[in-house]
Amino acid sequence: MQLQAEMKKQTLLCISALMLILSVPGTLLAEEIGSVSTKFKILGANDKIVIEAFDDPEISGATCYLSRAKTGGVSGAVGVAEDTSDASIACRQIGPISLPEKIKNGQEDGKEVFKKSTSFLFKSLQVVRFYDAKRNVLVYLTYSDRIIEGSPKNSISIIPITPWH
Repeated sequence: MQLQAEMKKQTLLCISALMLILSVPGTLLAEEIGSVSTKFKILGANDKIVIEAFDDPEISGATCYLSRAKTGGVSGAVGVAEDTSDASIACRQIGPISLPEKIKNGQEDGKEVFKKSTSFLFKSLQVVRFYDAKRNVLVYLTYSDRIIEGSPKNSISIIPITPWH
């Protein structure tokens, strides 16, 4: 009886945390393109590298591809594992790009364009956008942060703004 009550309590806690994570403003869903296993786990899913794509929500014609580590095992299967801070990003122009004035004026430099939780509560992977007006280039930076301590691991990608034919 006590074990069932404890499992019910943990299930409710997991559902509550998931609802909190999904309700965070700015959280965008990425489309999973594929994955490869990096470490076999006897119980639960293998550790993986996952490739995901997302479109910049404010710039039509700009798409970014992220590769990131995803922890498997039993804790990964139930959503309580903490993924490592390893990630890479590649962004490309996939259509015509017309920059809004607020981006051209630098008013949105460092704006979060993607965020994904990478642990049960306190760690996330983020992508922020900058505009380099001198070179007419969009710069995307991905990094991982925590409430207390982030990680210096990061990756950048650029999209030169060019005419689309």
